[in-house]
This record gives sequence, structure tokens and C-alpha cells, in this order.
Amino acid sequence: MMTPCNYLLQKRIKNCQQLIGRGCRDFSVLTPNDQYTASSSSTSNNKKKDDDGDIDGDGSYCSNNRVTTTIDGSTGICRVQLNRPNKLNSLDLKMFYDIAETVSSLKNDKFIRAVILSGNGDAFCTGLDIKAVLKGGNQHKQIQQLLERRTRTSNNVNDESIIESNLAQDVSILWRELNVPVIAVLHGMCYGAGLQIALGADFRFATPDCKLSIMEGKWGLIPDMGASIFLKELVRIDVAKELTMTGRIISGTEANELGLVTRVCETPMIEAETFALELAERSPDAVAAAKQLFQGTWTAVSDNDSLRFESILQKKLLITWNQLAASGRSALGWGFPYLKRK
Repeated sequence: MMTPCNYLLQKRIKNCQQLIGRGCRDFSVLTPNDQYTASSSSTSNNKKKDDDGDIDGDGSYCSNNRVTTTIDGSTGICRVQLNRPNKLNSLDLKMFYDIAETVSSLKNDKFIRAVILSGNGDAFCTGLDIKAVLKGGNQHKQIQQLLERRTRTSNNVNDESIIESNLAQDVSILWRELNVPVIAVLHGMCYGAGLQIALGADFRFATPDCKLSIMEGKWGLIPDMGASIFLKELVRIDVAKELTMTGRIISGTEANELGLVTRVCETPMIEAETFALELAERSPDAVAAAKQLFQGTWTAVSDNDSLRFESILQKKLLITWNQLAASGRSALGWGFPYLKRK
């Protein structure tokens, strides 16, 4: 029996075959030989960098070698690695700029299907390198660069609001604005700013003995890199207060029990790669919409707004190629290729 869905699928298949015959880029699949490696030093050479790392003074982020990025051309899996291992990936000012530039550069890359975020060396990230941030010039200017607020439009569907954040917050919050799932792989130590970066990811896979801490309290500070957003989505308010007020170091196992970590495993990178490949088998539009849906409705949103947002996202998915391809894969076992996400 020819169902409406099957009819539409077959109609789209013919269109797909015609496009493939013309060499449509959307249906091209890169081979493993097309894998490329790029550090965020790929900033255009024709742009002048200011001493503070800003490009042409226009507020965009510049880059250096503090972060490396590789994208697998055969799967669309992007691997981002914090790359200051001799300092346990602690954050100096250049590293803040580099992370923000890296995430910003990934926003418009629609080939990417998932991001795996990790740290090179013995730790994921041990937080702020206070000595490095304060040395080498005007200390007030260094701190001002971290705290100066910038504005940008929201990346979410049907949301035209203006987001105001600073550089310190951007290295955590920008991961949420990518329309692909972000999996943080945690090992060694994950302290302070490093933990807030990890909390900005959609998922966190950690080793059982990984050490995690909201370390800011030990310095007489509060976590101000998005923790007030992340923690209320993950843990009870008393847990958030206790961990923040004490700065207590907890294991990956306890973090999982509290809800800070998604999964505890001996080989978190392997499990993250397996999970990323599983997600890459789903419609990229549906995965992006799922991320937007829950981030847009999880807290402080009325039932009416949640239901309306569900309908808006669903209408954008219905009777599109990727939705029909997903149906064909599930119902008929046909291996239709997905288009790049919208």
C-alpha cells in the first residue's frame, strides 16, 4: 500500500537522484583522505591583530595555538582539544580568546554532525591561570578584557533576543549555541573555569577518578561563566550551593550521582566517539531542533510557551528531505543520505 509518506519519499528520491547526477554538493560525501586539521590560527592574514588579541578592534575573536580542531571528513565528527598541556590546560588570556574563536568558527559549518571536546595531557582543564592573566602589562586591562560585555543575537529558532555576555562567559556558553551536540570528555582534573566549560557542553563523559570542583569559592569568588544557567538544569539548588560554597573536590563517580556528569566510564573518549557516531546517524535537523527545544524550554518557561515552541520546531522539520530520509531509514531500511542541516 502506498502511504502518503512513501509517495513523498519516492518523489524526493527522484529529485535526489537528479541532484546527484548533477554533482550536487549537498549529497557529496568526503573520504577519509579529506580529513583536515586546523588550529584556530587560521584567522585571515589580511586582518590586523591588536595587542589584546582583538581583530581590527571590531570585537571578533582572534586565535593562537591554544586549541586544536580536527574534522573527520567521513563522519562529520569534530574534535576540539584544549592544548596547553604543560599548564594542565589552565586558561590564560590567549586561551580564552582561542576557545571563543574556535566555537564561533564552528557555528556556520553545517558539515559538522557532533563535537567532542577534550583536554590534551593529564587534565581536561584546571581553571584560570591567575598568574598568567595578571602578568605582562596592565592588570586592570587584562581583567577588563575578560569582563567586558559584548552583544550578539540568539542562535535559537524563533528567538530574536540579544544575548549579552563577556569573554569569560563565552568560552562556556557558546557551546550551547552550536546546532550540533557537544560531548565533553573529562579526565584528570576539571576545576573552576574548566568545569564551567564542560557544563556548557550537552553531555559529559568522565573517568571514575576524574576530580571536579567549583573551585572559585576557595578564591573568594563565585562561578560567573554561566554556572547559574548550567547548574539549575542539572542539580538541586542545595547541591549547587554546597558545591559552590565549599569548593569541595568530587570524583567523576560522585559527579555522575549528583547529575553533573552524563556518564562515567573507564574509556570516555571511546564512548564519546561511539555516541557521536550514533548521533550522526540521525537527521541533523532533528538533532539540532531537539537541542534547541530543551534549551529553550527547560527552565522558567510557561507550559503554553513550551507547547508553542514544540509546534514551531516540528513544522520546520515536517516533509523536509532529512525528515523523510529518517523515515525511510527507519521504516524501509533505505540508506538515504542526509542533507546538511538547515
